Amino acid sequence: MDQKFIMELTAIVGNANTLTDRESLACYKYDSTPGLESLPGAVVLPGSAEEMARVMVLCSGAGVSVTPRGSGTNLSGGSIAVAGGIVLQTSRLNSILEVDEENLTATVEPGVVTSALHREVEAKGLFYPPDPGSMNISTMGGNVAENSGGLRGLKYGVTADYVMGLKTILPSGELLKTGGKVVKDVAGYNLNQLLVSSEGTMGIFSEITVKLIPKPKTKKTMLVHFPVLEQAALTVSHIIAARIIPATLEFLDRVTIKCVEDYAHVGLPLDVDAVLLIEVDGHPAQVEDDAAAIRSICEKHKCSFFQTAATTEDALKLATARRVALSALARSRPTTILEDATVPRSCIAPMVKIIQETALKYDLTIGTFGHAGDGNLHPTCLTDERDKDEIARAHQAFAEIFDAAIAMGGTITGEHGVGLAKKKFLPRLVGEAGLKVMRGIKGAFDPKGILNPGKVF
Repeated sequence: MDQKFIMELTAIVGNANTLTDRESLACYKYDSTPGLESLPGAVVLPGSAEEMARVMVLCSGAGVSVTPRGSGTNLSGGSIAVAGGIVLQTSRLNSILEVDEENLTATVEPGVVTSALHREVEAKGLFYPPDPGSMNISTMGGNVAENSGGLRGLKYGVTADYVMGLKTILPSGELLKTGGKVVKDVAGYNLNQLLVSSEGTMGIFSEITVKLIPKPKTKKTMLVHFPVLEQAALTVSHIIAARIIPATLEFLDRVTIKCVEDYAHVGLPLDVDAVLLIEVDGHPAQVEDDAAAIRSICEKHKCSFFQTAATTEDALKLATARRVALSALARSRPTTILEDATVPRSCIAPMVKIIQETALKYDLTIGTFGHAGDGNLHPTCLTDERDKDEIARAHQAFAEIFDAAIAMGGTITGEHGVGLAKKKFLPRLVGEAGLKVMRGIKGAFDPKGILNPGKVF
């Protein structure tokens, strides 16, 4: 990268916050997506929105691409600088600027770790529901860029349901303010929601205002064992059909159960096809009623064991079984390909069956877990990227799984984004008309195409 350009970057963010040595750059050439990597020309860590804007002006003038990055937990290659250029890392912008108890909002910088916001607001009796599996690492900027979900998505929704206002630095360096603290606002196009899930291709967030709600009074956590996987999947559908909306309704198959138990030793059974982790929260009377109804439905569908956490510690232990699923699976083989095929809730059972059949067809080990209550399944292939034949079979298998999800009225990604990994599947989902509109929107925000190029399309 041009030395004059590097000097100009350094003049903006400082020498300590401009990384150009090969060892440092190597840490930013990959994210959490297996098999994808690309070395950036430089990494910058701005310490303010003003510095971020000045970096964008410099890059726009020089025609240098910019890839925004939080903690690098992205699972679709979205934070890899495939076009070279610079990586703009937001970790220094990590302040919780305000918790407004009167308006029930919180305002944060993009580098705030998600779980840090949880702790801050819950100490005040408030609640920010989105809880991606990587919440102890992932940042709010990345959550908004990818529209992250989480274990509580069934009842409370995803990140987009809580973003009220954004301050976004455009590729030109201009500051775009959208939304705010008002509950109702229909003035003009809803640019606020348009920027959510834009995957860093339209602007870089410098400030995020999210909605808070009162913290639930109580909760009850349950773990249910099923000898037959299809019965677990049908149970999920029937819980929803019974008009019960748990806060959490998670699913682990046999492969995942074994890996989790070997890793975390939380007492999961090794002789069942599936377990469901279920949590209900709210008013104590409603929680008791919902838990009793859920137990009845589970027993109707021939569960072999039903456990209710007796203490907060027990509940945390059960929730840990789901939260460590990816880490546990990753210990089995050198490479873990985690996907998120998403289908309507009523299609969970046939989708799980198709995943199993596809794994057999291509001679692969695929563990499936995920947010069964909202149809968001995570088929996870345990493989080795050094085995080119096995990797090729894995890609063929996932192509068939995505096709099946689309045929059922589902989608190719529920929360991980399109990024690099899934852009070849996007035309199958949205068609040429959809792509044309999306490209037009991208061009309006980023006419020079410098912001996170190569992603989505």
